[in-house]
Amino acid sequence: MLICPQCKFENPNSNKFCQSCGTSLTHKVCPECSTDDVPVNALRCHNCGTECGTVFWAIIANETNGNLKVEKDEGNVGLEGDEEAISSFPLSLNSQIGLGSYLGSQERYQLLDPLPAQTETATITDVGVRVLDCQPYQISPIEAILASQQSDLLTPSVEASGIPHLAKFYIALESQGHRGIPPIHDAWQQGNMQVVIIEDRSHWQPLLDLWQEERTSSLKILHWCYEMTQLWALLEPVNCRQSLLDLANLRLDEDQTLALQRLYVEPSNSQPVTESPEYAQAQTSPIPEEPLTIQALGRVWQALFRQSQRTQFGSVVQMLGDLEVGKIQTIAQLRSCLEEISVELEALGTATSPPIKENNTAVPTTIVQSDEPEDMISKTDDMPTVVLAMQLSSLEDAGRTDVGRQRHHNEDYFGIETKIEKLELPKSRVLQGHGLYILCDGMGGHAGGEIASELAVNTLRQYFQEHWIANQLPTEDSIREAVYLANEAIYKLNQQDARSGVGRMGTTLVMLLIEDTQAAVAHVGDSRLYRLTRKQGLEQVTVDHEVGQREINRGVEASIAYARPDAYQLTQALGPRDENSINPDVSFFDINEDTLLLLASDGLSDNDLLETHWQTHLEPLLSSGANLERGVTELIDLANQHNGHDNITGILIRAKVRPNLES
Repeated sequence: MLICPQCKFENPNSNKFCQSCGTSLTHKVCPECSTDDVPVNALRCHNCGTECGTVFWAIIANETNGNLKVEKDEGNVGLEGDEEAISSFPLSLNSQIGLGSYLGSQERYQLLDPLPAQTETATITDVGVRVLDCQPYQISPIEAILASQQSDLLTPSVEASGIPHLAKFYIALESQGHRGIPPIHDAWQQGNMQVVIIEDRSHWQPLLDLWQEERTSSLKILHWCYEMTQLWALLEPVNCRQSLLDLANLRLDEDQTLALQRLYVEPSNSQPVTESPEYAQAQTSPIPEEPLTIQALGRVWQALFRQSQRTQFGSVVQMLGDLEVGKIQTIAQLRSCLEEISVELEALGTATSPPIKENNTAVPTTIVQSDEPEDMISKTDDMPTVVLAMQLSSLEDAGRTDVGRQRHHNEDYFGIETKIEKLELPKSRVLQGHGLYILCDGMGGHAGGEIASELAVNTLRQYFQEHWIANQLPTEDSIREAVYLANEAIYKLNQQDARSGVGRMGTTLVMLLIEDTQAAVAHVGDSRLYRLTRKQGLEQVTVDHEVGQREINRGVEASIAYARPDAYQLTQALGPRDENSINPDVSFFDINEDTLLLLASDGLSDNDLLETHWQTHLEPLLSSGANLERGVTELIDLANQHNGHDNITGILIRAKVRPNLES
């Protein structure tokens, strides 16, 4: 079964084009040069050379932690268990296995790197290697299982199917939705051999690299330590805490958030080495020790300080000492200690100052005992971390409007005004973001609706150019005044032209104002603001001003309210009547995590289009590498495929935040 990358329609394997939307299932578009005939199984674009293939990380392991052997057959790498378990994984064969060989017999996952050579002193029980997915639109059995779980359709037969033991840990953690855990893509069992295909994070920045940079502040290091405690609580129930104890496995994503390259399962009564002689080729080698406790985290932090040649600051020396002697015994206590130290650093203004040397007198630290049970505290892991305040790290936007497939003219209009000021110094970076985003959906026919929508946008732009005080979000009263002025401008034009009844022009309005990490939204009518975060998913921020929603607010059941013939008739709009007939909704919110915001006219939001397709068309746009211009174009195309009866307008805003280290 082939899943269309555009509309997610399920196609037979023989299809060359999607039966639903016509997208090619054999070729793709290069994200760099836009060449549209790149084969889906190609690693690089034939036109510009950009790597645009679908690359994953393959883990090859022995089910019994025994040895491995590789067999070469007609250029295809077959992985089988060594039944006699007498020879080690002969990775020296990598010189005989050329690039382009495949894992398994399906010729789907093509090796991009040679298998690592075995050393004389150690037996490698598993390996990791980059692979190219030559059938990227083919749904894997693991993906089918995860989709069934999400739909509550998982059956005993599916559960009993041949899932490798190692893969089950990834599947168990998938539902947590934590960005630190690499998502699983495929897995299979082949004799005694397990192959697990996960997201490729080999190119992500190692934590150690940034830890040792001079410009990295003490508060940032504390933040990473706090993130490790969150991951520890997540990994503990599935016995994968060992994943945190290998320095080479600790990576940073594009937002410098802590992440794991892969999972390591804890063997019985053993603990991994926290550092290896060659960092780039680090392998986790279990050595017999007592069961894991949070003391192991303290040893990892000590290893990070030692290998980065970075001196510890006083309060951390005290914390690590308390960890080692057992004064700190629970994750809750450790988090409280980290929070105490961060507050102390902020109060002393030492967020970017040189660290205190280890032999200096340690600053006493009070460990706050939590009144809540630890399992209750662990449930708060899905909430934004409050160790550090957040600040804006980037603000990007893109807007587009389209006439649709049935209208002859476009009555939608939008405006975007942004101002970004950046100050970057060797040890600090401050970004001031200021954005005004306005979308209006006009009504009143040709030479009516488009006039009203454009007049409203320009009136609001002019008002805020004159009244928006620098570095300060406008007040609710100021925002309301701006909306009333826009209404008055259209109303006066209606009166001047002696328009009456349905001939009176008007417009809906949704407006977003952003000042750093603070935001305000105002709206009149049924144009909407949506908010998307990784933690909360998609949320509709505004509530439509229409008859059906008015009836629901009065206590009428939704099915009855929207059965009315006038259910979708607007109860408010700018222009047809004076300001006494409108009451704009104004609300405020903070941007405390990476957020994608979308202003949408009803041509884009009708028929639950965004609620249905947000995971495919909005969620990927949270990534800094995603192109917002292309994203809004794809939204317009999607609306034309499924709606198309009205004008379509969308404005995308991507606000990225990071801990405020200069607070």
